Amino acid sequence: MTTAFAAFVASSLKTERFTFIDVGCSGGIDPAWRVFGDRLRTLAFDASVDECERLTAAEAHPDIRYIAGFVGIQPDHPFAAQVAGKQRYVRNVFARTSAGRVAELQRERLKSASLEEKLLHNAWGMTKLADPDKVVVVPAVLKELGWSDVDLIKIDIDGPDFEVLHSFDGQFDSLGLLAARLEVNLNGGSDPWEHTFHNTDRFMRARGFELFALDVRNYAMAALPSPFAITSPAQSVTGRPFQAEAFYARDPAGPDWPTLGSAMSPEKLAKLAVVFSVWSQPDAAAEILLAFRDKLTSAFDVDMGIELLAGQAQAQTGAVAALPYRDYIAAFEAGAPGFYPPPWLPPAPPAARRRLAAAFKALVDPESIST
Repeated sequence: MTTAFAAFVASSLKTERFTFIDVGCSGGIDPAWRVFGDRLRTLAFDASVDECERLTAAEAHPDIRYIAGFVGIQPDHPFAAQVAGKQRYVRNVFARTSAGRVAELQRERLKSASLEEKLLHNAWGMTKLADPDKVVVVPAVLKELGWSDVDLIKIDIDGPDFEVLHSFDGQFDSLGLLAARLEVNLNGGSDPWEHTFHNTDRFMRARGFELFALDVRNYAMAALPSPFAITSPAQSVTGRPFQAEAFYARDPAGPDWPTLGSAMSPEKLAKLAVVFSVWSQPDAAAEILLAFRDKLTSAFDVDMGIELLAGQAQAQTGAVAALPYRDYIAAFEAGAPGFYPPPWLPPAPPAARRRLAAAFKALVDPESIST
């Protein structure tokens, strides 16, 4: 993913900063947000004291702060009362998956493993942990620090994610929140307090956010494992949908939100376009630039931004050389064959899956490797 557009727009920020709250920061914050340079400020939370200390020691940015603690919800919050005593995970299939089987097989060995290896296997519970009785409530921390503006929230803590999300309820508008990246569960029951995608989706839509992307993670059953899709034992190439990353954002260009765009500052709109670009949604970013061209002209060169987004969109499809935006749109509207797969071939699977499939074929059939 290119960050050319993100860096171009980030350099135009004059009065505003990009504020990012990362709940579950093991491994560090997404480096893409560092394009904001000295305009970036971040609070990152994790239950692992070891990991927060490691990240703090390695961090050079003066406005990125790591806080060790179990993040939760205000004890007097209405949702806290609703979820109290309820079973957090219902119909959870993890123990039956190949990832669950690896976790079982590696449990004893990981007790003496390095911090890096524990985190690679998502065994953060085996690291030095913060006091679970001293729950950190993120909105309270923001209030203590005097932070009244937040652009992006990420929540991924393998636990009370939905409770943490509820801790912000009623504050999204006052904080000026633009977007949220949320880990959601695709298994579970039907009760309204469960941390499931259907509950999260209903919650976010009711508060003025739209779903822009859903990155589904499949987990194979241990009864017949599939190759893992990443370097750690977690999601696999095939299997049942188990979890997903859900990407929610404001949609000021949409007809259902007629007053939203007019109320947003040029720099807020610019930052939202950056979020879309970083999320590999250059089309949504381009829609912002076109819909609010007059407003954004005071912030940066809109035509240059559109050209950078056109380049990103074409790079994502594997184009070697990018057409200028005007030519790209003209080709689309003329029905250029490049916008359609050959009629005699099915659509190709994603590139990452093709590589994994080839690797698996080589594993089971060494003769398939060309010499």
